[in-house]
Amino acid sequence: MTTTQSEPALDVLIGGGGYVGLSLGLALKQADPAMRVAVVDLRPRSEMEKDPRASAIAAAASRMLDRLGVWDEIAPHAQPMTEMIVTDSRLRDAVRPVFLTFDGEVEPGEPFAHMVPNGKMVAALADRAAALGVELIAPDSVGDFTATASGVEVRLGSGGTRRAKLLVAADGVRSRLRDLAGIQTVRWDYDQSGIVTTVRHERPHNGRAEEHFLPSGPFAILPLTGNRSSLVWSERRTDAERLVKGDDFTFELELERRFGHHLGKIDLDGPRNAYPLGLTLARGFVKPRIALAGDAAHGIHPIAGQGLNLGFKDVAALAEVVVEARRLGQDIGTLDVLERYERWRRFDTFRMGVTSDVLNRLFSNDMDVVRAVRDVGLGMVDRLPSLKRFFIRQAAGLEGAPPRLLTGEAI
Repeated sequence: MTTTQSEPALDVLIGGGGYVGLSLGLALKQADPAMRVAVVDLRPRSEMEKDPRASAIAAAASRMLDRLGVWDEIAPHAQPMTEMIVTDSRLRDAVRPVFLTFDGEVEPGEPFAHMVPNGKMVAALADRAAALGVELIAPDSVGDFTATASGVEVRLGSGGTRRAKLLVAADGVRSRLRDLAGIQTVRWDYDQSGIVTTVRHERPHNGRAEEHFLPSGPFAILPLTGNRSSLVWSERRTDAERLVKGDDFTFELELERRFGHHLGKIDLDGPRNAYPLGLTLARGFVKPRIALAGDAAHGIHPIAGQGLNLGFKDVAALAEVVVEARRLGQDIGTLDVLERYERWRRFDTFRMGVTSDVLNRLFSNDMDVVRAVRDVGLGMVDRLPSLKRFFIRQAAGLEGAPPRLLTGEAI
């Protein structure tokens, strides 16, 4: 798509059309129908909707999606998590003792999380955003941009230009827009990869999620609709590449050693892919005329299942800040406005990044002393109902003072 200078100026241009970019565009447009919003993505929409992965959507994020008018479309494909168990063992152990269990409701009838296929979620967001008038520019990309006192001029990869008051970088953990803005990051590598695939099994999971801590990293079994589960399998990077690129027999054999036989016979029900794992935290979330959201601001280990939900928190906070500033007649791209968003989100992001890092280092090893300490700690938490309720509400995104969208309220 080629655009010209004669096209109408925008209020907000969002670089990145995944769940963060689309939900932000939708939230802004729903709160203020007069706002001119566009989303740019390098992938055509048909490709965006082919993502075979699934994600854990916390209760707060489900409330936001309901307020945005997309949950009814997503719900038939969403599997409630009714229970979660945590084990700590070695592969050779005949028995995996359960050290921690969680019941899955934050309110009567409301589970703390749902598992949702990424492709279905993106399709619902794209449909709703288009219906409200969000402009989708795809396939295209932001090639470069120049921020001025009055706005930001964006040069698209197709050769066209667009002008906006605010540019939002929602283009992932390797964000090119973040680099172009000169925003530095704190980053380190875990020498792990996350193997992601889907399996079908004989017996029903009854909505139970499982997190098995193994010496090479956590192995998560996350329930999907039907007798299916999504797997997030952390493994040393060289071993993960060998498994993903190797033959089916070897992969399925290693998978069965970790999965076990409690759900009967298992079969692969989707492609297998490996993604490098590390920690990336932006040193700042904003500069004049640009804000970071989602993985562009923070990429964390999946051990706590909070990466996607941090992105939805960014969306809710940034949308609230921008809409309220616009209602007050303020310039939404100025630093004093954007710093409100940064103050709101920076500490929570840092805390979750540190938490996921500590958990990964604590549980991805086979030291007997460390194993004994962590197992005692898990057992103590399991015997303190009030502490377990606190952790459930934390995981559901309902602790503290969340943005209004995350409580199901309109901006």
